[in-house]
Amino acid sequence: MKDNGVSSGIYGLAFIGAAIYFIQHATTFWGGVLGFLKALFWPAFLIYRVLDFLGM
Repeated sequence: MKDNGVSSGIYGLAFIGAAIYFIQHATTFWGGVLGFLKALFWPAFLIYRVLDFLGM
């Protein structure tokens, strides 16, 4: 099995940064929970938007 230490580390840092960003901008507890979920799935939304923009 291939070790993806660097890419996992980059994703981990991006997740922490996204979680901090979304939770800081939450005004309620459930907004914070939603922010945490957004932090988990933001790469999927990013790739979807890029592929949609490129027309693929």
